[in-house]
Amino acid sequence: MTCQSSESTETIESDRRADNNTGAVESDESRIAAAMKELRNTGWYWGSLTANEAKEILQDTSEGTFLLRDSSQRDYLFTISAMTSAGPTNLRIEFKHGKFKLDSVVLVKPKLKQFKSVVHLVEYYVQLSRSSDKAASASNSRVSPVPPNGTVQLLLTKPVYTSTPSLQHLCRITINQRTRQVQDLPLPNRLKDYLTEYAYNV
Repeated sequence: MTCQSSESTETIESDRRADNNTGAVESDESRIAAAMKELRNTGWYWGSLTANEAKEILQDTSEGTFLLRDSSQRDYLFTISAMTSAGPTNLRIEFKHGKFKLDSVVLVKPKLKQFKSVVHLVEYYVQLSRSSDKAASASNSRVSPVPPNGTVQLLLTKPVYTSTPSLQHLCRITINQRTRQVQDLPLPNRLKDYLTEYAYNV
């Protein structure tokens, strides 16, 4: 029978915690690296754009037009800049415990969905915005530009590209809008690989 002193047990426990923290850091780093790779494929990630520069780009666009940029605040990685009925606005994206979610007031924060990637987050809100936009159009209801309490609805419907996207990328988005079963398509493997590199429809 072997006995360990409390000191050696504490050392083992602290080593385990350190290993777990290292794993979490590596996991976070790999998640952020994967997010950056996906973002570079989007065409609507603008990098280190300032809030004022984003405002200028969005100034004459329609409601729902958006772009993604690096956040100017240290505690956040990314910011969505979007045109609303009240003008351009910015919404930060929070990264915590390996997941991305929109930053919001404390009461709403626990209810917000979390995503493994930034593009997946944006895709979710684009689909949500487009479906609510279609529902509003179908019912012919006119929404007042600014509700009485001063809040505005954030819509994400149309990305602003940094440059004209390639025809291949636009085709990839169109195919992704039609099917999630890329492997079942009668296409060469090389083309399937290209399609799966960016599996989003925005």
